[in-house]
Amino acid sequence: MTDIAFRTATAADLPAIVQLLADDELGRQRESVGLPLDPRYAAAFEAIAADRNQRLVVAIETESKGGRETVVGTLQLSFIPGVARRGAWRGQIEAVRIAARLRSSGIGQLMFEWAIGECRARGCSLVQLTTDKGRPDAHRFYEKLGFTASHEGYKLAL
Repeated sequence: MTDIAFRTATAADLPAIVQLLADDELGRQRESVGLPLDPRYAAAFEAIAADRNQRLVVAIETESKGGRETVVGTLQLSFIPGVARRGAWRGQIEAVRIAARLRSSGIGQLMFEWAIGECRARGCSLVQLTTDKGRPDAHRFYEKLGFTASHEGYKLAL
């Protein structure tokens, strides 16, 4: 396997991130990968970058020959303060994607281990995520990592 590293995303990573988000049945319905990118992606990136409790992350694959770097995964970490649970902070993991060619290769697990470590380092006492009911493979993956489906989630489109 090539080397994988995790880092905070830069604006230059946005096209690759959007491509990853669109690379499945649900994502194709929600994302727009055409260039130039919809300016709302850049506005969202700027808002995330300006908020110390948000972190857009990429997994970078570095080829052993030539050192070429490719974005092969992404997720967003949100650090949420709360009064509940005696003032506990929560880490929220969202928008998780791994390049199709690398799914089931172990990179997702590495990325989650890294993200959970970041949540611990920020003092979070709980890590949570939501996942679409139409992603049974993701459900199995999260359960394998130790997450439990303890709550029912709701959304209201505006």
